[in-house]
Amino acid sequence: MSMSGKTIIYGGSGGIGSATARLLHAKGQALHLVGRNTDALSSLANELGTTYTVGDVTDSRLFSQVSDDLQATESVCDGLIYAVGSINLGSLTRLKETDFLNDFQVNAMGAALAVQAALPLLKKSSQKPSVLLFSSVAAVQGFSFHASVGMAKGAVNGLTLALAAELAPKIRVNAIAPSLTRTPLASNILANEQMVESLAKLHPLPRLGEAEEMAKLASFLVSEDADWITGQVISVDGGRSTLRNKG
Repeated sequence: MSMSGKTIIYGGSGGIGSATARLLHAKGQALHLVGRNTDALSSLANELGTTYTVGDVTDSRLFSQVSDDLQATESVCDGLIYAVGSINLGSLTRLKETDFLNDFQVNAMGAALAVQAALPLLKKSSQKPSVLLFSSVAAVQGFSFHASVGMAKGAVNGLTLALAAELAPKIRVNAIAPSLTRTPLASNILANEQMVESLAKLHPLPRLGEAEEMAKLASFLVSEDADWITGQVISVDGGRSTLRNKG
């Protein structure tokens, strides 16, 4: 008996993760959601009729638990999306060792361990499986007060390239690098409307990103429509990483 295939979404109840989940669900893709917010995760899983695992990516036991939960439902992994991140801003003089370690663990090491644990199930997929990670504009362009998160997301870029090389040709690996996006993760920054307006104007396309825009690209990159795309870190940032504003 063949096993059914599911796409795992880490950060499944977050802004970009939940938008991606809804879009993939609408396209008929079976999902397995992973997140640490039990209420939000179970609510979305019930809405979409999907399975889920509750846990924190800083607990290394989570990743094997996700694989066990998939196998318990006789499922393999057709795709993996690691939509987990942090926005930890501060001057270098104020950042502590624990800041750097936590940002690296959440953004980069968690991504590596998630793929490592899912790899046997990805290899069993009858489809053309794909992995999608999330980087940041801060890993491509330098910003003050972004030393910790910029370093962590820079590691995600390196991981994307390394895994794309190692796992080809069976598994494609790409990343999306957003600029500031309207999600709960950015709620502290978005609470100040004057700051939002100032940040929006820094983009050649002068607004912030929306979770649904990231989801549209995510759903494309994990689909067979992107069958010849691998090893790419694609910016969705209103032109901020590559263009200079007028004036």
